Amino acid sequence: MTTLLRTAVILPLFAVLGACQAVQVDVHDPVMAKQGNTYYLYSTGPGITFYSSTDMKNWTPEGPVFANAPAWARKAAPSFNGHVWAPDIYQHKDKYYLYYSVSGFGKNTSGIGVATNTTLDPRAPGYRWQDQGMILQSVPNRDEWNAIDSHVIDDADGTPWMSFGSFWSGLKLVKLDASRTRLAEPQEWHAIASRAPSDRKADPASQAGVHEIEAPFIFKKNEYYYLFASWGLCCKGKDSTYHVVVGRAKNVTGPYLDKDGRSMQAGGGSLVIAGDKDWKGLGHNSAYTFDGKDYLVLHAYETADKYLQKLKVLPMAWDKDGWPVVDQKDLNRYQSTRLAKPSK
Repeated sequence: MTTLLRTAVILPLFAVLGACQAVQVDVHDPVMAKQGNTYYLYSTGPGITFYSSTDMKNWTPEGPVFANAPAWARKAAPSFNGHVWAPDIYQHKDKYYLYYSVSGFGKNTSGIGVATNTTLDPRAPGYRWQDQGMILQSVPNRDEWNAIDSHVIDDADGTPWMSFGSFWSGLKLVKLDASRTRLAEPQEWHAIASRAPSDRKADPASQAGVHEIEAPFIFKKNEYYYLFASWGLCCKGKDSTYHVVVGRAKNVTGPYLDKDGRSMQAGGGSLVIAGDKDWKGLGHNSAYTFDGKDYLVLHAYETADKYLQKLKVLPMAWDKDGWPVVDQKDLNRYQSTRLAKPSK
């Protein structure tokens, strides 16, 4: 075969192979739930992006949760652009709760709301997300905290607690009432994690402050509550420094201590996973037990794909002292596939 002929054959073959490469799921701030044999994935995006899967690898896009922005969004965040941030999916009895945030980027003009549904299956009879409105709002010059990145967990007595926060004075925990759509009265608040301030100055009325901490997620394992948090800077491409740390406590309200016994409220936090040459900006994790196995779910920026954010679902083990362990090599082992959107 002549060189010219070989070229004529090989080049189209490479084109076909390239076209057949799987497209991965690109998400920020992923959270998951399982109903029946199906997993559902929710993430930051216009109206909240969500997917379904039966194996946690092949994901079908299901469209946005909200066709229209929540009615209260621009009142809480005047610069809201339609992107709903950092959802959290939670089940209590026969009802599902989808918590979410609206905000101006880098500002604490923010609010956390919640919608409810009786099913996660968008093809099930009665599927309908009903917005219950805003639970919590942060206002510049009034609040030294930011109302985004919520996560809800029940304590040992069945009382619901919502952790939240980003930058400013750190991460908070507040008690919810039995409806799980409002704060409990009288209100009960706790500070659970913060970072030591840097030398960088910021106007607290308009900027994110100097404390690079956000995205709390509390996971119960045996006798401990584990508080995961993301440190560093997200959304900076190759310059992203996002990474995941953890502390633990016997009570949901803390204090959360790291492996060295340092309180997370005083800047403590033990490393769980950070970026490497292939993946940058690892963080905004969630954690789950599915069918007796534990998983850490997060996003990571792929160096080889111009730092596009990708979904990562990593098996999570526990060391002899009861601390979570994930394998750095699983960042390359796990690869999602984005399937075709089903036709109507």
